[in-house]
Amino acid sequence: MKRLVIVESPTKSSTIKQYLGENYEVLSSKGHIRDLAITNVGGLGLDIENDFAPIYTTLKDKQTIVKQLQKAAKQADEIYLATDPDREGEAISWHLKEVLDLKDKPYYRVIFNEITKPAVTYALEHPKDIDEGLVSSQETRRILDRIIGFKLSKLLQNKIKSKSAGRVQSVALKLLVEREKEIQAFKSEEYWKLTVRFEGFEAELSKLNDKKPKLPNEQATQDVIDGLAKDYLVTSLESKDRQRQSKPPFITSTLQQEASNKLNMGGQRTMIVAQKLYEGIEVGKETVGLITYMRTDSIRLSQAFITPAMSHIETTYGKQYLGKPKVKTSKNAQDAHEAIRPTHLEYTPESIKKYLGRDEYRVYKMIYERALASLMAPALIQGTTLVLSNGPATFKATAQALVFDGYLKVYGDYETVEATTLPEFKVDARLTAQEILPSQHFTQPPPRYTEAKLIKTMEQIGIGRPSTYATIIATLKKRAYVTLDDKKFVPTEQGMLTVEQLEAFFDKFIDVEYTAKMEETLDEIARKEAEQVAIIREFYDEFMPMLDDAKQNMKKKEPKVTGEPCPQCGAPMVYRESRYGMFEACSAYPECKYIKQDETKETPVETGITCPVCQKGTIVERTAKKGRNKGNTFYACNNFPKCKTILRGKPTGELCDDCVQPMVELSSGEIVCNDPEACAKAKD
Repeated sequence: MKRLVIVESPTKSSTIKQYLGENYEVLSSKGHIRDLAITNVGGLGLDIENDFAPIYTTLKDKQTIVKQLQKAAKQADEIYLATDPDREGEAISWHLKEVLDLKDKPYYRVIFNEITKPAVTYALEHPKDIDEGLVSSQETRRILDRIIGFKLSKLLQNKIKSKSAGRVQSVALKLLVEREKEIQAFKSEEYWKLTVRFEGFEAELSKLNDKKPKLPNEQATQDVIDGLAKDYLVTSLESKDRQRQSKPPFITSTLQQEASNKLNMGGQRTMIVAQKLYEGIEVGKETVGLITYMRTDSIRLSQAFITPAMSHIETTYGKQYLGKPKVKTSKNAQDAHEAIRPTHLEYTPESIKKYLGRDEYRVYKMIYERALASLMAPALIQGTTLVLSNGPATFKATAQALVFDGYLKVYGDYETVEATTLPEFKVDARLTAQEILPSQHFTQPPPRYTEAKLIKTMEQIGIGRPSTYATIIATLKKRAYVTLDDKKFVPTEQGMLTVEQLEAFFDKFIDVEYTAKMEETLDEIARKEAEQVAIIREFYDEFMPMLDDAKQNMKKKEPKVTGEPCPQCGAPMVYRESRYGMFEACSAYPECKYIKQDETKETPVETGITCPVCQKGTIVERTAKKGRNKGNTFYACNNFPKCKTILRGKPTGELCDDCVQPMVELSSGEIVCNDPEACAKAKD
């Protein structure tokens, strides 16, 4: 019997192929194969009059792949749809079923959380049905995003030159803009601290007349100093042990946060590396999936990992290092599969370091050690507090020491305990200060969001999903809505304007609570507790009147004036933007089409040779402005970007005798035909 297994990734297909016998063929869909069409009313790909029925079309770059899959499906006796274990993966499996027309052929949905031989084999032996609830939830999300993406983005592009809007993207931008407004409105206030230096330690003023001290200025601080006696009385010296619990194993959001904070890696880069670790790395003579699925919001670990991990901890570090599994998961978690963990305990980071790239090793090491540490005993830290009194003033000094390292034995590269000490004193002892140190301070505005903090905030308030955080942040950067200053997000003028206009006309749809509630609604659809059409209709009926109002009343952003008149008609020149960058043009367009030429722009040298590909442009000599070939001369069609032809070398002005293609001179001085393949075919 011939069986066809379809996965999403070519890397994954090659890994799985090693685990299965000759009766299995493993192919990849390379992600989604279909999307909503850009037809019907407003290009939404929806039949609005027929309950918003989606109209799907095969993606252009997937047409060849679909044909290959259709051919393989016809030849197979059974088909296994083994796409990723999440909503997107479920939807891809459903689309594959529809496109491959599997109604009359046995097909199965198989799910595995890790790409290992036991997991894959077990999944094939225990197939499931496609989860229609998950498919409906993903479809609803896509439809809502299409309506907003097409309708709202087009409006913003036309009115204020913003490049896009998104159901979650715009709310994330709103968080950044609101924080920026807080910073701009913040008024700093002066305050002072009072520290006293003794031999071997320092103590800080903690109370004044049994209340939290308020020292608003230098005079108030000096008044306290003037009231201090020479001796300070030790009123208490206490030491207490406290436990520091290990953190749970990684979920998608915490992995991105920790990678940002500890490895200085962005969310998108982290997810790319994690995807590679999940799909398979060549270790020796085999390809191995090193971690479990990296898109998850559950901290649950399987017993298949816990049992050997506990044994490993006891054998390697001792029984005293054994802890307990973490079980509490966020209320918003779908808990579809377990946390991110290593698939093979024997593949320690150091043992396979030689098979991994730098970032792969760093991410794998952190995942491995975090999962193991989560099952270990807490660290024990002894904290010591010394309290001194001097009249109405109370001073406090603290110290800490690591008594038992616990989980830090494994996770110590990412968490540390800074040890500090205090001298031994007896209660009622009297001390003399060496120096009194008043210091001026000013209250600081709330900090801007780092990438890690923004991800944590989105997770806490329930907007977006783990798999979308990195994409949302990448989009905000790409659209020039934010810039980075010292690794913190600063909204641009365009980002501020975008939120301002969205709040004025679409306040409900960029409200945090509304967006979080929509995520809950999508989860209800996945559980078949809410109905897709009703949710879409309610959204559409509220959104469209707001859109019509914005079309009529949102003011257009006028282009910035350059300060120069148009040399042709005298109208003001303005700055405009195209996909190729900023340029200066006449404000009277389309009546006047004058565009100022960039005098700094290179004037290409004409060769007079017609482009052999498009036959419309001519070949010109240019100089590369960036990349590894920066400064090098090359020869290309002047009809760019419509024609992207680049010759292999400098054209000689002669044509090849065999294929009539231009002859070119290479950097070596050799003269050859520009198109060896065409030349070979002509000779044949």
